[in-house]
Amino acid sequence: MSQVTIYHNPACGTSRNTLAMIRNAGIEPEVVLYLQTPPSRDTLLALIRDSGLAVRDVIRQKGTPYEELGLADPALSDDALIDAMLAHPILINRPIVVTPLGTRLCRPSELVLDILPQPQQGAFTKEDGEAVVDAQGRRLI
Repeated sequence: MSQVTIYHNPACGTSRNTLAMIRNAGIEPEVVLYLQTPPSRDTLLALIRDSGLAVRDVIRQKGTPYEELGLADPALSDDALIDAMLAHPILINRPIVVTPLGTRLCRPSELVLDILPQPQQGAFTKEDGEAVVDAQGRRLI
């Protein structure tokens, strides 16, 4: 079985859907509950670098202290933004998935299909009823 890690928030529907698609491929990932066990600075920097995203692209604004911390200020450095994410892990957007095929912020959740090392083993429908994979394991969206 391939090594797959998901930085997961079980209260997030997108994160739950992503985890379910990983499992639908027959993979039991390492699940990191990052709000309880935040990544180290080096790990967070590696996740951002490996995803190909900018630091600002990985900051979650909705439902976080983003505004009250003044993080929209374009003058803030990447280091200052990383410091904020480490101090307030809720600012780390999720889910981030790491597989042998790459690292991806899986928003929307079906982006995980691009980096899974194994195909889907059957149909998958998101919690909201949107079909993502058909009965033959083929991607629909």
